[in-house]
Amino acid sequence: MAAEHLLERALRPLIATGRLDVVTPDGSRFSVGSGDEPRVTVRLADGGAALALIADPELKFGELFTDGRLVVERGTVYDLLRVLLQDNHGDRGRLPGRLLHTIRAWLRPLFARNGLAGARHNVEHHYDLDRRLYSLFLDDDLQYSCAYFEHPDATLDEAQRAKKRHVAAKLGIEPGMSVLDIGCGWGGLALYLADVAEAGRVRGITLSKEQAAVAAARVRAAGLQERIDIAIEDYRATQGTFDRIVSVGMFEHVGRAWYDAFFRVSADRLADDGVMLLHTIGLTGRPNDTNPWITRYIFPGGHLPTLSEMLPAIERSGLAVTDIEVLRLHYAETLRMWRERFLARRDEALRLTDERFCRMWECYLAMSEAAFRFEDVVVFQVQLAKRNDVLPITRDYIADREARYRAREAVLPARPVPVSVPAAAVAVTAVPA
Repeated sequence: MAAEHLLERALRPLIATGRLDVVTPDGSRFSVGSGDEPRVTVRLADGGAALALIADPELKFGELFTDGRLVVERGTVYDLLRVLLQDNHGDRGRLPGRLLHTIRAWLRPLFARNGLAGARHNVEHHYDLDRRLYSLFLDDDLQYSCAYFEHPDATLDEAQRAKKRHVAAKLGIEPGMSVLDIGCGWGGLALYLADVAEAGRVRGITLSKEQAAVAAARVRAAGLQERIDIAIEDYRATQGTFDRIVSVGMFEHVGRAWYDAFFRVSADRLADDGVMLLHTIGLTGRPNDTNPWITRYIFPGGHLPTLSEMLPAIERSGLAVTDIEVLRLHYAETLRMWRERFLARRDEALRLTDERFCRMWECYLAMSEAAFRFEDVVVFQVQLAKRNDVLPITRDYIADREARYRAREAVLPARPVPVSVPAAAVAVTAVPA
C-alpha cells in the first residue's frame, strides 16, 4: 500500500475542484478534491500501477489506460483529465517525476528522427492507417486539423469549411496563381484553393501513401488533373517557385532540428512577391518537451513549437512575418467533436482495429482536447512574405475575401471523398534516404 499512499499525496495538491475516487487493487479507496462535480472514479488493476504513475505520470497515464490497468469506472478519461488539469493548468513542476521529465528533455535531440527516412516512417505510423477509421470521426472533407468556429453552434462540417475559407482568404490568392500545399492530407484544401479561390495550379505534397491515393482520386473525380497534382514528396525535395505556399497541420511534425531547413526551403520556393501561411499547433508558454506518450504512440517525431522557437528560424530564412493570429480553444472544440463522434461509433472502430487501439485513441483525443482547453496549447496562423507591400495594410481584405468565397461555395459542386479508392499512379519524388 505504500505506493498508493504516495500517489494520494501526489494527487492531493493537484485537485481542488471536483472529486477523484481511487480504488486500489485490494478494494480499498481514497478520495481527493472538494467533492464538487465533476466526480470521477478510477480503479487501479494491479499493484504496479500506482508506482508507475508516481515514477513517470506523463508516459504511464496513457499506457495504463490503454492497457486496461487504469480503469475509469465513473465518468470518462476526459473527465479524469479535466479533474487533474483544470486547477493547475498542467504545470509540470507540480507533477511527480520532474527529474525524469528534465532528463527526457535533454535526451530528446539525440533521438530526433525527422530526416528524410525518419520523416517518412513517422508519417506512416499515424497517417497510413485505414481511412475508414478517420471517416468515423472527421468531417465529410476529412479535414484532420483545427476547425474555425465562426459561431458557437457551428457544426463540424461548417467549422472546417470556415477554416479553409479563412486560410484561403489570408493567402490573398488571385485567379491563376500557383500554390504549394505542404502536407496536403486527403486533398480537401487543395481542391478548395482550386475550386473556390481559383488558383491556377496547386501542388499538394505528403509523405502518406494512403492520403496521397485518396487526394489523387478526388482530383480525378473532380476533373481537375490539369490544375492539381498530388505527389508523395518530402518538402525538402520540392522544386520550382510558387506564388503562394500553405501548410496546415504539418509543421508540428518537422522537429526543432529542422526548423531552419523548413523555412529556408519555403523561402527558396516562394516567389519574391509571394505569400505563405503556416497553420500549426504551438505553445504560448516556454519551450517544452512534447508529452512522451503522444510522441511514442501517436505522433513520433512531433514537437509543438513556441513563437520563440519559430521566429529566429523565420528571420534567418529571409522571410518576414506579416501577421500572426492565435486561435484559442478552436481546437479544443474540434477535438471535443472528434472524441464524441469517435465514441458514438466505437463499435465500428472496434471492428476495424481492436479494444486496445480504441482505448488508445480515446485517450489520445481526450488528452489532446484537455491540453488545448486547460494548458498552454493553441494554434498559430503565421503569415509570411519576402516583401511588406504584397498584401493590403489592413486586415479588412480577409473578411472581404471570406464573403466572396462563401458566395462561391454556395454555387460550386461538393467534392466528396470517394467510398473506395482504386489503385492509381501518384507522383513519387525520389529522394535519398
